[in-house]
Amino acid sequence: MKIGSRHTPIEALSAVTLAVSDMDRSVAFYEAVGFEVAFGGRGTPFTSLRAGTGFVNLQFDPEHAPVEGIWGRVILWVDDVDAAYSRVIAAGGVPDAAPADAPWGERYFHVRDPDGHELSFARPLR
Repeated sequence: MKIGSRHTPIEALSAVTLAVSDMDRSVAFYEAVGFEVAFGGRGTPFTSLRAGTGFVNLQFDPEHAPVEGIWGRVILWVDDVDAAYSRVIAAGGVPDAAPADAPWGERYFHVRDPDGHELSFARPLR
């Protein structure tokens, strides 16, 4: 395997790890919006949450969380964007706007988790 070689395609994204300042609060939020804990959980320094075949990891790191500025966005495909929006609202999330159909062919909305990480819940339009 050569780094930078055209013969080494990326096969999958295994996980994204986010710094959090309060693991209990973060795990409660992610569970409420539909994630399942695969490892760790409340009261632990590291938690893995299932995201299809990959994971969203939470690492307790109060020195680097909450996020002070823009860093990027995690985009999560869901089966029903509007149902995800309702779960986020019920969990206390405050989305930027209601779900909308984008010109690039997805229905989506954005929300920040308790530490300021931006999440996009999306689904390709048929």
